[in-house]
Amino acid sequence: MKQHKFPANERGTKDIGWLKSKFCFSFSDYTDPTKSAFGTLMAFNDDQMEVGKGFGIHPHANMEIISILLKGKMNHKDSMGYSTEISAGGVQIMSAGSGLFHEEYNIGDEEVNFLQIWIQPKLQDIRPRYQLRHFPLEQRKNKLQTIISSEEGQAHCWINQNAVLSLGYFEKGSLVPYQFNPVNKCLYLFVIEGSVQIGDTILNERDAIGLWDTGKVDVNCITNTQFLLIETPINQK
Repeated sequence: MKQHKFPANERGTKDIGWLKSKFCFSFSDYTDPTKSAFGTLMAFNDDQMEVGKGFGIHPHANMEIISILLKGKMNHKDSMGYSTEISAGGVQIMSAGSGLFHEEYNIGDEEVNFLQIWIQPKLQDIRPRYQLRHFPLEQRKNKLQTIISSEEGQAHCWINQNAVLSLGYFEKGSLVPYQFNPVNKCLYLFVIEGSVQIGDTILNERDAIGLWDTGKVDVNCITNTQFLLIETPINQK
């Protein structure tokens, strides 16, 4: 198994007042040639957005754009006609495909914290689509919950890529095995809160690790913890 650790304190930063972002990979005006992407995972941003502020209408195309809401409440409006509200535990995905416009604002009474994730699509110029699902924390205790998959289903969101995203919420001392096909696949683990151990590597809150050349990973929970797993292709074929 090969690995690369992405420490929380080495992330890129951007602060424009109403929006504070931590970038795991090059994004916006933060550039690091050694952190351009991990496989087809192109962006992983940890965003904090002030009450009443947000992203005005803007375009996207040919990207799988995922938002995982950790705190607060925000809206989503797009050129496909969707108008939704997302609260903590909400997961949304836009397959931007041939092109769309959307906007998002903090419509709650507290700061929003969400993970913004971009994954390169499998097929280009598909018809744009949007999905929203909710995964309340209390319903995920000691469970690895699939939130996004390339397989259609009512229990999770669909992605235009051979990828799987899972949320873990486990008690201290839990051992969480994860298996996947190692052919052209890598795994990215991000600790939302708490601490875990992968092999000899300890990861604390907001640390991440990329793993490849393996088909099995054991996640040892040092404390009560939440984490996100992203299984995605190494190279787009």
